[in-house]
Parts: sequence; C-alpha cells; structure tokens
Amino acid sequence: MEETYTNQIEWLATQGWDSRIHIAANGDLVNVFILITERYVILVDTLINPVTAGALVEHAQPFLVGRQLLVINSHSDWDHAWGNQLFAGPNTPYPAPIIAHEKSATQYKSPDNVAFLQKMQAEQSTTFGNVIITKATVTFPSDLWIDGGDLTLHLFPTPGHTPDHIAIFIPEISTLLAGDAAEIPFPILHSAEDLPILRASLAAMADLHPRAAFYCHAPAATGPQLLHDNIAYYNALEKACRAALADGLDTTNLFNTDLPGALECPFDLVAPTSGPWASVTAYGRSERHGQQLRLMLTWLESGGQGA
Repeated sequence: MEETYTNQIEWLATQGWDSRIHIAANGDLVNVFILITERYVILVDTLINPVTAGALVEHAQPFLVGRQLLVINSHSDWDHAWGNQLFAGPNTPYPAPIIAHEKSATQYKSPDNVAFLQKMQAEQSTTFGNVIITKATVTFPSDLWIDGGDLTLHLFPTPGHTPDHIAIFIPEISTLLAGDAAEIPFPILHSAEDLPILRASLAAMADLHPRAAFYCHAPAATGPQLLHDNIAYYNALEKACRAALADGLDTTNLFNTDLPGALECPFDLVAPTSGPWASVTAYGRSERHGQQLRLMLTWLESGGQGA
C-alpha cells in the first residue's frame, strides 16, 4: 500500500524542555527542530518539500528580528533536506547558509536519492512535484562549533545511518539532537559494514551524558535513555548471533530465505516493550528486526569484533 505524505506541521507544546527548542512534527514521519539563540535562528533540517520548509520559516519569522537565519542538515535524506531549495539556489526566498558534513556532497544527489525523487514525483506530484534537490552551501570535515551567544552548538559526525550524518550537542543546557543516529526501534542501516560505525556513534553520544535528548524518529519526551536502549539492543543482537554461529547456524543464502529457526532472537527478547516501544509496528518487530539480525550475522561472519 502506497504511503501518502502530508504537508501539515504540528508544533509540539513544550514538555519541560528548554523553551529555545521548538519541535515540529510532520505527521508521523519525522520531527525537526528550530533553535533560538541570541545571534541565530537555526533550522535543524528542512523537511520534505518547499511547503513544509516554508512552514518552518513562517514559525521562525517572529524570532528573526535582530537574528540571522541558519540551516543545518543532520544528513541528506529526503525527509530531512528536501526543503533546502528555499534557502539556496536561484531566486531563493530565504537565503541562508545550509551547513552539513562534507560527505553530504555526494549523498544529496546520489543515484538512489535521485531515483527516489523521480518515483515520488511520479506517484505524489502534489507533494513532491516542485522539489529540487539542493546541496549544503557550507560543509565541514570533523567538528564544528557555532557560537550563538547564549548557546553553543557542537556539530559532530555520527555516521552509520548515513556517511554524512551529524548530531548536535548544546553544552549549556546539556541537550543532544541525535537526528537519525538513534531512534525507535533502532536506526536504519544499509550494510553490515555500517553496523560497527553506528554503534560507535551511539557510544559517542551516550558518553556525553546529556540531560535531554531529542530524535527525529521518536516521541519528543523519549529522553536520553533511548541511546542506552539502542546500544543494549545491538549488544543483545550480537550475543544471540554469536551464540547461534557457535552452535553451527547455517547462514547460506541468508538474505534470500527466512531466518534460521535455530536463531532464537525475537524482538521482544532484545528490546524494551513498554512506554514508546509499545507502539513499534509489527513490521518493525519482524521485517526490520530480521534485517538487523541478518546484518549482524554477516558482520560477525566477516570477522567483526565486539563494539
């Protein structure tokens, strides 16, 4: 069944977090953020098209008096960066620097992203027909600090979900914006080689010991515990897969067949089942979880070491 996306934006009421953090939900698809500092109004991701990006700017307008507009892309995926054209390019209505990791340069217009845009424009032209994939205008290789006057934004690489993924830590309020590097039920991975990279990113974020943490694909009130839940999930996966391989698990044609029955690792055994985790769909508990198991087995069989 084709999934239909919406241009509607809901601004979430503050649930105890710092009032300078504004959170917009684009349906059930993704949350993005606006940060209000003394010097800047900072859009963290631009959503799915010019209309949704425009809704972010409309919300930001009252705060722009005496402040400069900045845009940050946590990464180049379509639900985070397809509104970029409002801020860079010919005749852009709201010119602003778009900041992203330097590896994004090859990600925005990768063959997969271009093909996906063509597909979405064919299937849902009302929503995606006007999208022009637009790259960042300012890139950085490692860490970047933005001095907002009252708040400092530390942008740092958190690859794994994508090579160009970054997270943001705000030390003055001990707050982490994790993007897609952590989520419920777990971040999407594209290859077994990405697995140890993602786990290292999760560990790096957890080592910051944030008092508050927000994610693009988890309820706003989830909190820092999700970092530890994601870490524990992959640790449990590794333990189960190592045990199965030690018992002689047959992994022939692993990605073309059902998971071997000897691999006892149901989702509910290795992930929380209460709170926001109770809403994980059957697809997440089966197909997505099964994909993680296959990637873990592939990584271990290639000589992977524990994270």
